[in-house]
Amino acid sequence: MSQAISKETTPATARNNARFSPLQRALHWTMAVCILAMLFIGVGMVSTVRPDYLTLVSIHKPLGIVILALGLVRLAVRIMRGAPPLPADMPQPMKLAAHLSHLAFYALMIALPLLGYGMLSAADYPVIVFGVHLPSLLPHSDALHTLLWNAHRFLALCFFALIVVHLAAALFHALVRRDGVFHAMAPWR
Repeated sequence: MSQAISKETTPATARNNARFSPLQRALHWTMAVCILAMLFIGVGMVSTVRPDYLTLVSIHKPLGIVILALGLVRLAVRIMRGAPPLPADMPQPMKLAAHLSHLAFYALMIALPLLGYGMLSAADYPVIVFGVHLPSLLPHSDALHTLLWNAHRFLALCFFALIVVHLAAALFHALVRRDGVFHAMAPWR
């Protein structure tokens, strides 16, 4: 993945190869907004028993399915398009951390919505997204519901921590290293 740009590459081509595609950037920023909203909605859900709870749940379920769909599209695009090479002077431990964190992001973007969907299925709660009643993934089971609820909560906390680390790394690349890594995903030129 960390291939150098050849000497025959024009400056414009080099800039384009150093960035994610417009579709990848659009998916990244759209999902960033959705995931942050989802995390805050989830915190609101577990910290209230007021009538707001039902409103938050009614937003949380379809947003989870949207995130799952976007995550699958994003994974497919990433497999097909790849990623810009990391800077050649980046230390190997940082490159490894970058690759592992991206794997964790994709795993969580897909696993968390599936866990939530499975959790609701095990509790025998209907999952209705944009008026469509989705089929149940799992049979009714209180024990399975509890297990999936705990896994969903734990992984959501892990996701939140990963996002904080990701933001710190993005700022480090943008403000300290100034190595183009932040620019690769920035929505502006």
